[in-house]
Amino acid sequence: INGERHHYLCAGATSIKEAKKLENQFMFKLQQQQNGAAPRENKKITLSKLFDIYLDYAETNKKSFKQDRSRIEIMKEYFHKKIFIDDVKPDDIEKFKMYLITEDRSKTTVNRYLEILSKMFNIAIDNEWINKNPIKKNLKFPIKNYTVRYLKDEEEKRLFKACPDYFKPILVVALNTGLRKANIRTLTWDNINLDFRIIDITENKGNKHIKIYMNDELFNLFKQYPKTGSKYVFTNPKTGNIYSNTGMKRIWDKIKEDAHVSNFRFHDLRHTVGTRLAQANVPVPVIKELLAHSDIKTTMRYIHTVSEEMEAAMSVLNSRH
Repeated sequence: INGERHHYLCAGATSIKEAKKLENQFMFKLQQQQNGAAPRENKKITLSKLFDIYLDYAETNKKSFKQDRSRIEIMKEYFHKKIFIDDVKPDDIEKFKMYLITEDRSKTTVNRYLEILSKMFNIAIDNEWINKNPIKKNLKFPIKNYTVRYLKDEEEKRLFKACPDYFKPILVVALNTGLRKANIRTLTWDNINLDFRIIDITENKGNKHIKIYMNDELFNLFKQYPKTGSKYVFTNPKTGNIYSNTGMKRIWDKIKEDAHVSNFRFHDLRHTVGTRLAQANVPVPVIKELLAHSDIKTTMRYIHTVSEEMEAAMSVLNSRH
């Protein structure tokens, strides 16, 4: 309203009509305050209340809502229910960071918690409940650039040998598309166009439209792959339902263990695709589009990896005199 951004809970509303009525009341009251016809309220908002307001925001605006909700539960357990948001200091956040570390959370994960808290306090600032965000930039852990881990040919053979038959098609898709695990897990038959040999995905990380042209291996796989009646391509043979994150991870961990492939995540299959494309001298902009990267700097990691390999190879020619 007039350049001010506000978030309110329509508590008690059971229909769109009732929610709209409450919204109109909020808007009228705010306009009265902006015009000086009514005094602005000095609200004392508890952190617990702000958690709930943030969850309403996340449910509407964030694809990571479920993950955010589970992290909010952790924060609710840690922070005292009665603490007011204007009483939260940077030192309190620092102590929370240390608590997460002692609970074996990675530094990257801790930073995700801090991002949620920072957004929460920005919502509070927008509503003029506080004046300053206690989450400072230097509170985040500096994260080193991830070293690209990709699959070597011998490791790939061991993985396929250890892989149960029902999971092998998932592995084939991962190594022939570079799709993220979430995209593969939620892949539907509507995404598969055999007439044009295209995988077409519109719902994904970063809201980017992903269009992948099937090579012969992929085309033959989908052409022969049996449909179970589910809209999803890959379903858990035990339940007949879409794989859960934990269920898929459990199977993948067992495959890696049996194949003796260590320090390798499912996401590294995507890195493998990027590295192999770079090794084949596919232009960087093409790799960027194939992997649906938002920033070309991400794509450049694969070029650096290939350069390091070439440098290591050339070192074999060092003079032995």
